[in-house]
Amino acid sequence: MTVGRALLTDLYELRMAASFRRRGMDAPATFSLFVRELPPERGFLVACGLDACLDHLEGLAVDDDDLDALTALGLDDLTVEALAGLRFTGDVWAVPEGRVVFAGEPLLEVTAPIAEAQLVETYLLNQVTFATAIASKAARLRLAAADAGLVDFAFRRTHGSEAAMTVARASAIAGFDATSNVEAARRFGLRATGTMAHSYVEAFPSEEDAFRAFAEDNPTNTVLLVDTYDTRTGVRRAIDVIVDLGLSAHAGIRIDSGDLDALARDARRMLDDAGLTETQIFASGGLDEYAIADLVGAGAPIDAFGVGTRMGVSEDAPSLESVYKLVAYDGRPVMKLSTGKATTPGPKQVFRGAQGTFNQMRDVIGLRDETVPEGTDALLVPVMRGGRRTHRETIAAARQRFESDLRLLPTPAVQLRNPVEVSVGLSPRAAALTTRISQELMGRDQASGV
Repeated sequence: MTVGRALLTDLYELRMAASFRRRGMDAPATFSLFVRELPPERGFLVACGLDACLDHLEGLAVDDDDLDALTALGLDDLTVEALAGLRFTGDVWAVPEGRVVFAGEPLLEVTAPIAEAQLVETYLLNQVTFATAIASKAARLRLAAADAGLVDFAFRRTHGSEAAMTVARASAIAGFDATSNVEAARRFGLRATGTMAHSYVEAFPSEEDAFRAFAEDNPTNTVLLVDTYDTRTGVRRAIDVIVDLGLSAHAGIRIDSGDLDALARDARRMLDDAGLTETQIFASGGLDEYAIADLVGAGAPIDAFGVGTRMGVSEDAPSLESVYKLVAYDGRPVMKLSTGKATTPGPKQVFRGAQGTFNQMRDVIGLRDETVPEGTDALLVPVMRGGRRTHRETIAAARQRFESDLRLLPTPAVQLRNPVEVSVGLSPRAAALTTRISQELMGRDQASGV
């Protein structure tokens, strides 16, 4: 067990969990985690973060060190005593990582004694929200880049080193080909790649000396940064070194500033004239999906793009309106009626089918115990039983799922500018339950004179 894991939560979660236990409220509760609305410029999301959630839940237990820490933080003895012995024993259903999802659809649902299910809210939201935001941003970059390569350059700009690990993993699921993050490559089995910095070039007496030294030391992966001084001159010097050392098939140049379109065209012509038709051009420097789409659309001869800050913090949409809401307790469907924040009661399932000439996806949110309609697939699958995870899969499997879902999205949902999200409906049973519970709650309030 990881000491302190149970403390990775907000204080009010601990207070509520303790209160439930003190009152003998240990019946099963189901909470649903979903995104209320998509951010602007998002026509879809890519589910991510489940793996970390399952690892956390499987090891979640309140131990003596946790109790001592809570006492030191000033919690009263009754609250601390009520939390003693708590561990996660519940079940989880979830949308597997890599699947395309939409607003209102549960990404995961937790069913456990209510104190356990309540306590895990903060951590699950933290992990799923960030990873899904990053995977969704990376998916847009994948769409923009078309067949060009994509490399995660985000480590130095992410909000902490663990965030960098999540970024590398999420971007790999959503179609990135490699990462500059060495530890992420080791941890997740990704391809690590890297070039050189301007400081390397500046440290040598001349640009050519720097290129030659780097090429001699990295003969099977020679990517030379050509824009430290004058880009076109840098390209010529890189060509001289690559030709002299016979590295054409293992070499490339990187352009990190300036008019990438014009510079790439000049570089491609110069490389081809020198017989270096296999030498690739790599571009970086403040790129996002719009800049990449413009370059690809213009036919810029760029083989791969390095993307850092704007993907690593999902710059235009750094957060999601994700929530974790109680939908059933002790066999009783429950819902929230707050204006603009009403929820749908009962444990859920999402049924995904296809419609129209192009066989595009159509989703319906139903109840967990509904029969899966003919011609549809159920998106949520059991991933944890009795506090033990039952679901493990590779990044490659999640990426394959992402690529398959992406092909079924309608064109308006995948366009980078002004996307139109897919409309998601409720099944007749889910709609009827929502209406019934809503009417019961409003009738109860009216009867009590509220």
